[in-house]
Amino acid sequence: MAQVELIMPKMGESVNEATIIKWLKNEGDKIALDEPVLEIATDKVDSEIPSPFEGFLAKKLFNDGDVVQVGKAVALISTEAPAAGTTSTTTTPPAAEKTVVAETVAATQVKNEAPAIKNGDTSRFYSPLVKSIAKQEGISVAELESISGSGAHGRVTKNDILDYIPNKGKSVAAPASNTTPFAQQQESAPAVAQLKRPALSLMGGDEIIEMDRMRKIIAENMVMSKQVSPHVTSYVEADVTNMVMWREKFKKSFEKREGEKLTFTPLIIECIVKAIKDFPMINISVDGTKIIIRKNINIGMAAALPSGNLIVPVIKNADRLNLLGITKSVNDLANRARMNKLSPDEIQGGTYTLTNVGTFGNVMGTPIIPQPQVAIMAAGAIRKKPAVIETSSGDAIAIRHMMFLSHAYDHRVVDGALGGQFVRRVADYLEQWDINREI
Repeated sequence: MAQVELIMPKMGESVNEATIIKWLKNEGDKIALDEPVLEIATDKVDSEIPSPFEGFLAKKLFNDGDVVQVGKAVALISTEAPAAGTTSTTTTPPAAEKTVVAETVAATQVKNEAPAIKNGDTSRFYSPLVKSIAKQEGISVAELESISGSGAHGRVTKNDILDYIPNKGKSVAAPASNTTPFAQQQESAPAVAQLKRPALSLMGGDEIIEMDRMRKIIAENMVMSKQVSPHVTSYVEADVTNMVMWREKFKKSFEKREGEKLTFTPLIIECIVKAIKDFPMINISVDGTKIIIRKNINIGMAAALPSGNLIVPVIKNADRLNLLGITKSVNDLANRARMNKLSPDEIQGGTYTLTNVGTFGNVMGTPIIPQPQVAIMAAGAIRKKPAVIETSSGDAIAIRHMMFLSHAYDHRVVDGALGGQFVRRVADYLEQWDINREI
């Protein structure tokens, strides 16, 4: 009987592993060419893995909830029907995977077995494999919280915990003598501070629901960002009348020509890109005491999902796109986000983010910075308001289209002058919109 391996595919340049959410086929089931066999999750993106072969599912090599490395076989597919009376059983992970963990466990003496780590014990997300290793090694929740993660959004990977085990219980080496006292404190501090959760009592009629996987990741990232970055927010009110009139002039012809809507989001993104070119120190990341100035301008755009969760697809190299290109990218990413069709790479690599809170009728907001970026802008609802304008014959009061911009930034590296000048420059570009430009 010929058998072929179903391989965990490469989901993106920075994605090395994925979690199996659910098997869609049982052992012995017939599989058509390109038919989905299982669902997997990488960070916030869920995907289906189709079969490149036609046949029958002979054996599952992993269970629901297992974390599988890219390039590993997840199942065996037979090109022939299974023999009559064959029972379907799910097997444990292959020997090669078990050997890695077994060798690691044998390397150190386990004195006390730690209790299983449950999702409710910590606000930080850990994969089933990491939690399994932690239990075998007697690593407590507090110790796990102190491990610096190299995965997406600071997540602890298998390699991180395996690297930690040989140094478990040892004191942290003192920093170099040329490091300032403040930097010493920053570098020796744990990645995530320990916070005591408030006591909670239930009242009559209360309903308890479990967070879904994406909400747990969002919660973890939001708490982490607030702990890492001291947030400061500056506000500017922009007169966007010219931009509103320009869009009103072209939106119908644009939709007829391109088959897509012309929203305000790409217009705001274009102005943000221009301002980043003027103030490149907004387009940075922080690594300890080092500042990384990003060459690429990759704009994240926060998008609300039908589930109520939030996802941030990224427009890569937005500075290389004209307004038409940005518009098409915005529409494409937003549509595929709502249909859960984004790839893992399309939600990674952002260097600056825009969230349009005006979509929900909000006039302003105080957004949380998506790490490892250092700033994010919220665009409020555009409203008609009386405003004083300067004319050739003197000041006058007129009805204008006004919008608040809220700029939250990391005060470790972005001071009030830079943060305030940047949001003011974005407002200037919005206000100076050429009402006669073509798209």
